[in-house]
Amino acid sequence: MLKRKMNEETKINKVPVTFLGIETSCDETAAAVVRRDADGRGKILSNVVHSQINEHSAYGGVVPEIAARAHVEVLDMMIAEALDRANVGLAGLDGIAVTAGPGLIGGLLVGLTTAKTLALVHDKPFIALNHLEAHALTVGLSHGLQPPYLLLLVSGGHTQTLIVKGVGSYERLGTTLDDALGEAFDKTAKLLGLDYPGGPEVERWAARGDAERFSLPRPMKGREELHFSFAGLKTALRQQAKSIEPLDDQDISDLCASFERAVTETVSDRVVRAMSAYLERTGHDAPRHLVVAGGVAANKSLRSALQENAAAAGFDICIPPSELCTDNGAMIAWAGIERYSQGWIDGFEFEAKARWPLDPDAQAAMGAGVKA
Repeated sequence: MLKRKMNEETKINKVPVTFLGIETSCDETAAAVVRRDADGRGKILSNVVHSQINEHSAYGGVVPEIAARAHVEVLDMMIAEALDRANVGLAGLDGIAVTAGPGLIGGLLVGLTTAKTLALVHDKPFIALNHLEAHALTVGLSHGLQPPYLLLLVSGGHTQTLIVKGVGSYERLGTTLDDALGEAFDKTAKLLGLDYPGGPEVERWAARGDAERFSLPRPMKGREELHFSFAGLKTALRQQAKSIEPLDDQDISDLCASFERAVTETVSDRVVRAMSAYLERTGHDAPRHLVVAGGVAANKSLRSALQENAAAAGFDICIPPSELCTDNGAMIAWAGIERYSQGWIDGFEFEAKARWPLDPDAQAAMGAGVKA
């Protein structure tokens, strides 16, 4: 049995609840200790992250084999540091949560095996988490916000809009048909010869550029369907760049600014339509909250545009702080607490999942493939 829900007789209502969270799904090794007090508020007792940027920068992207080895080398030390900073021993934990998917299978196995071992040896509840669910629930930790709300998830591997109905209950509205937004930023940076990771670099160069210089498409803008697409935008930028080679610094800045403007307008259009769909499906009296999560949520241009979009539609916008938007252990620990408090625990036979949609019942989007 991969998952089981405690019955009411065994459900634990203890407060406060303290969890260790472990994250190894991609190129950050992270561990954190989070506590939820009796009033429901979360407190981050520690949150340590080891970035693998140096290991992957020469390749312009994440190399799965290198990532897995790097997790093996540092994870034990990261966990020890997280516990030490929190001044909490393993005996003082109420449970251990870990990312079990989606992600790079080698990295997932490192974290999952470590978490299972600790939970088994120290007789602690074990929670295997969907990484996307952790992003979806982070606003409960950062803002105290509870479902329902509309979520825009923008990360290196996923770009989706979803209705968050409750812990473990999600309805996907739109997904990317090709590249995720973070992926499109990284590929654009690599095309222009910028450093890795690409998202912050494109944003930095765009700040000095003319966003009107290059005419780039706004894929899917105006379409009734709620999906995203970024591959054509990336191709158009490559064609523009090749047409003016060799590129000087101003060319690169202008290309980045034009790309960022196209992305912002495209995502804004998709989100405005998603807000309407959210109200249609949940009722116009439903709480009007737009949550933006994932690493690309740190982009200032996108954040500003979405704040305007939300205000115009009568929505409040909630964006976790940047350190909780990128991959981290605190969001894993918090999501573990949320599931545990609802009565969910997992068996040690739970296996890593490279693909793990939040809404498994969503209709497949033509062309989306694994991004569904």
